[in-house]
Amino acid sequence: MTAALSHIRVLDLSRVLAGPWCTQNLADLGAEVIKVEKPGSGDDTRAWGPPWLRDAEGRDTGESAYFLSCNRGKKSLALDIAHPAGSRIVRELARHCDVLVENFKVGGLAKYGLDWDSLHAINPRLVYCSITGFGQDGPYAERPGYDFIVQGMGGLMSVTGERDDAPGGGPQKVGVAVADLFTGMYATVAVLAALTFREQSGQGQRIDLALLDAQVAMLANQNMNFLVSGQAPMRLGNAHPNIVPYQTFATSDGHLILAVGNDAQFRRFCELAGCAELADDARFASNPARVAHRTALIPLLEPILRSRTTLAWIGALEAAGVPCGPINRLNEVFDDPQVRHRGLRIDLPHPTAGNLAQVASPIRLSATPPEYASPPPLLGQHTNEILQELLGFPEEERARLREMGVIA
Repeated sequence: MTAALSHIRVLDLSRVLAGPWCTQNLADLGAEVIKVEKPGSGDDTRAWGPPWLRDAEGRDTGESAYFLSCNRGKKSLALDIAHPAGSRIVRELARHCDVLVENFKVGGLAKYGLDWDSLHAINPRLVYCSITGFGQDGPYAERPGYDFIVQGMGGLMSVTGERDDAPGGGPQKVGVAVADLFTGMYATVAVLAALTFREQSGQGQRIDLALLDAQVAMLANQNMNFLVSGQAPMRLGNAHPNIVPYQTFATSDGHLILAVGNDAQFRRFCELAGCAELADDARFASNPARVAHRTALIPLLEPILRSRTTLAWIGALEAAGVPCGPINRLNEVFDDPQVRHRGLRIDLPHPTAGNLAQVASPIRLSATPPEYASPPPLLGQHTNEILQELLGFPEEERARLREMGVIA
């Protein structure tokens, strides 16, 4: 079986998360991904630990969990692109690649002759994807981009966290770098779109992706809440701005997510909870009314939800067709029967650890499913292979480059 992108070669000049997330997606779909890393240190995230991967004897391997999360299926080329010999190698690689992904500062690659204009002249079919904090133009273009800052600037933290007047209230970032991750996903879509266009036109193109753009775009209904009403949404903790009751509630032994999506579900909830009269109350009979009278309804529901355990509520609510769910820690997530059935944990052989647990791609394709050809690479693991097999460098040339510190 041929993977969907088995005919595509990607030159990955990115590091940290947004770019590597994109290129890991492409690798899972079968693309050959060549990850260029700085000799000696590699991708910044190689040092972002603990925790570290351990070998069979329990010793740290020096491979950070962070790096391992987003670099599966790639080949590592330890190459100093700042050295003229190193930048020449990248230009030569660009002749042989379909896609290049980079996240240097705006203009940062031009001094090495690795910018879009230079590489497009060498390979007009190249799809060149640039990922920055704020894009290739505009008053913030020169600023470095960090996910945390962009979550704040892009509005996400204004709608995340408890209300200012509630205990623990105030702005809160999301627990993972969602601006980076969404940008990586948008980059994946953009690369695939550009490759499809190239099939029709024969021409590559430049992709300009910004964390801020992606962060603003992903706010979805909250954006429209503002654009339609003119009122900026506020933080509601775990409550929903447009649906009630759609939030967490304390139970007798923990917490529960109650996600009532329509009036029929609300009535069923009220009936099984022993408060059927609330479904007939004009203040709560419809979702718009419940949103308007949120502050009256929620205090009525809270003592009712605290009367049973989380599991008891889930069993009753699921039987009644009322959406609900627990709040799982990650040990519970990976032990969940649905997660186990869907195979979201995979295990790959690793050169130092023996075995490496990974999280499978959520993409399900009937004819060309994702492939997990190899674990995240050791730094420089494929340097010789790439230079010899792809570029034809003899051992003498590779030895000379090694002596010069260009490769490792």
